[in-house]
Amino acid sequence: MLVLTCPREIERVLVKEHQNFPKNEHFWRQVTALFGNGLLTSKGTFWQRQRQHRLAAPAFAGQMLAGYADTMVRESTQTAEGRGDGDVRDVHADMMALALTIAAKALFGTEVEEDVLVIDDALNDILAELASRVLRPILIPDAVPLPGHVRYRRALRRINGIVARIITERSTSNAAGNDFLSALMRTRDMDGTAMSDRQLRDEVVTFLLAGHETIALVLSWTIHLLSRHPEVERILEAEVEDVVGQRAATMGDVPRLSFTEHTITGSMRLYPPAWAIGREARYDCQIGGFDVRAGTPILISPWVLHRDPRFFDEPEAFRPERWHQGLAQRLPRFAYMPFGGGPRICIGNRFSMIEAVLILTTLNQCFRFIADPNSPVGPILSMTLRPRRGVRVMVERREISSLYG
Repeated sequence: MLVLTCPREIERVLVKEHQNFPKNEHFWRQVTALFGNGLLTSKGTFWQRQRQHRLAAPAFAGQMLAGYADTMVRESTQTAEGRGDGDVRDVHADMMALALTIAAKALFGTEVEEDVLVIDDALNDILAELASRVLRPILIPDAVPLPGHVRYRRALRRINGIVARIITERSTSNAAGNDFLSALMRTRDMDGTAMSDRQLRDEVVTFLLAGHETIALVLSWTIHLLSRHPEVERILEAEVEDVVGQRAATMGDVPRLSFTEHTITGSMRLYPPAWAIGREARYDCQIGGFDVRAGTPILISPWVLHRDPRFFDEPEAFRPERWHQGLAQRLPRFAYMPFGGGPRICIGNRFSMIEAVLILTTLNQCFRFIADPNSPVGPILSMTLRPRRGVRVMVERREISSLYG
């Protein structure tokens, strides 16, 4: 395996010669049963058609993003109102449930409150199995009744059942939905064909699972850092009071919540949800002066890059203020890449940042977060960078009136 830490060579692999460095098959063939031929796993001309003509435009245009904002704030407010002063919470579990609810309502126009625990348990089983599969030198078919395979297939059945219900509800509804799923059903390919039922299923699974998992991790790690850096939380609190006050945050507030955004940026630097990106060489070549044979796995790790002292002073320190005065523009391209890079950069990166800013703003209006000294927090390397035992903090309620009256 070749591990790249030079931004120039990373740009070559992800952008300039990306056709010569496709996704690493050893990993992605392990998740075909889950994501099918969705945006995460598809490739070639089919992937280009899905991303450019069928998904990007209907899902993440400016008008659609503005419509999602109220759902994000309203659901965050309801989550906060159900928490008492002095409660010790696993905020990772809370953020997973909140992000899943927002994704279901904003993107698919449906309710999943009753399914949150089912999806969470299923996703835990799936990720545990995928983590073990990555270490295997050979591919063992899903049909082989290993204990992990049995749990994996059972979890898939649960996910598929929920996704089928979501699609059926939207298909049989007479109302013209203004959500992502409705837009997918209305969109047509360049030759006029609609998306197949199977492809709808694959894209819904991709956006429902990958989308909510990522934003929940961003918020979990951000709250973890804030609970241990009260001086940062005080600055964040002052900005929120100045920009938003006691009303509900809106999409129009996002550009003015710069320190809030920098807090999230700083969290993603230290704890990037996508901690590693895999590619492989299609042909024999040279990278950084090394001879690389065709088929060689290539690893790019945002975790490593974001903690590199060549690019960041005090690389282990959580200092959101470092992003003031245009640090992002001064860094070498691909020294900071929490959403990946190149043609396959995360399609929902703007959606995710807006969601993170609005949720963190709303939670900050309601709470201060205090670290639980008896609950150490550390990462576990899975498909994403998850907290090993959750993120337990005490919530100290701030006295404000209800944001929605």
